[in-house]
Amino acid sequence: MTENSQQRCGYVAIVGQPNVGKSTLLNHLLGMKLSITSRKPQTTRHKVLGIKTEGPIQLIFVDTPGIHQNQKKAINRIMNKAAENAIRDVDVVVFVVDRLQWDETDQLVAQQLINQNTPVIIAVNKIDRVDDTDALLPALETLHQALPNAELIPVSALRSKHLDVLEKAIARHIPSGEHLFPDDQITDRSERFLAAEIVREKITRQLGAEVPYQVTVEIEEFSRNANILHINALILVEREGQKRIIIGTKGERLKSIGQQARLDMERLFDSKVMLKLWVKVRSGWSDDERALRSLGYTD
Repeated sequence: MTENSQQRCGYVAIVGQPNVGKSTLLNHLLGMKLSITSRKPQTTRHKVLGIKTEGPIQLIFVDTPGIHQNQKKAINRIMNKAAENAIRDVDVVVFVVDRLQWDETDQLVAQQLINQNTPVIIAVNKIDRVDDTDALLPALETLHQALPNAELIPVSALRSKHLDVLEKAIARHIPSGEHLFPDDQITDRSERFLAAEIVREKITRQLGAEVPYQVTVEIEEFSRNANILHINALILVEREGQKRIIIGTKGERLKSIGQQARLDMERLFDSKVMLKLWVKVRSGWSDDERALRSLGYTD
């Protein structure tokens, strides 16, 4: 038997409502930080591929935006569409739920999955935070009733608990086929995209509820000069008040965002980074489909 005939390769969608730990799960499965994370819901806005190749098996994880019921703005509709499309085109779906919680949004995701022929694994996340283990069994029964054919695996993405069990369960559904990406490739996204996401993560983590979702980041320059990576990033907001909050008193907030982002970039790109940040008001960008497309938001 040839090496290629032994290979297996498949797509794995990671879905669920916002803030259940999908991006954290992807990062720990890959063993590196690829998707940005924060405690704020809807941090993930784009569909991101994370590629893990071990021996003959290549798993192509699709980290999706959280499926949510609020679709008032164009950006919310595009995020939902991206997640829904991912479900249709994969070999297995990992449906991430938060411990003992189950609500209408989880039920919405389950309804989409029950109509698909794709195998489903329910990753019951954050079990390290479950104090009453007796409450876990009825919660698992609720999940079983919602998706009777799904496999249930309790995990802690943050603590990397039972992720080996989850990965083995995923691998059972991966079909034979040649690898679609080089074995050392970890994502389909460009370094420019990853740089923009790192800046957006630092804004989200530092400002929390102070600045709503009308913030995005556009990379205007990404170039190498000798051993230094030069990155110029434009932070777009919708109102002058948001701009003032991000800049902060005497520019201290913007400076802190830049310092934290630069350190992450240097680790990710394995290079010294010179990062410059600007903040600009562009009213209405989050509800303008043409503007969203130009900023890289697609379904």
